[in-house]
Amino acid sequence: MLIRDATAGDWPAIWAFMRRIVAAGETFSWDRDTGEDQARARWFPAPPGRTVVAVDADGTVLGTAETHPNHGGPAAHVASAGFMVDPARSGRGVGRALAEHALSQARADGYRAMQFNAVAETNTGAVHLWRSVGFTVLATVPEGFCHPAKGYVGLHIMYRPL
Repeated sequence: MLIRDATAGDWPAIWAFMRRIVAAGETFSWDRDTGEDQARARWFPAPPGRTVVAVDADGTVLGTAETHPNHGGPAAHVASAGFMVDPARSGRGVGRALAEHALSQARADGYRAMQFNAVAETNTGAVHLWRSVGFTVLATVPEGFCHPAKGYVGLHIMYRPL
């Protein structure tokens, strides 16, 4: 698996699984009807933001991640990030590889910490992954996420110093 900067040519492959993940409404806190243009604009943040893809030996996009400052000005030294793995390719270490890459790149870019503002507590695979790479739950917003099948569930704010 190779992790590299994403290009405009990667977008169709990213969008193919991103639209299904977003529309499912189970893990991502975007509007379920987010359109392609809006999704592309959000997933490819302006510098110092970065977007990467994980690809296999054939160049197939397995997953993607984006990093950006969590806030601006005097709080811009804390990064945030988003991750999506093609569900057809889950369980192969893609998420972990993207997480480790994003943490390393954020550190190299001079960020002092990384914070996730919205991790649904029902997204147990992600919560486990983030904890395994050093994140802690700072707080949980009660009923902060409306899961389509489980109703209102907690929304974690997770943090890790770099």
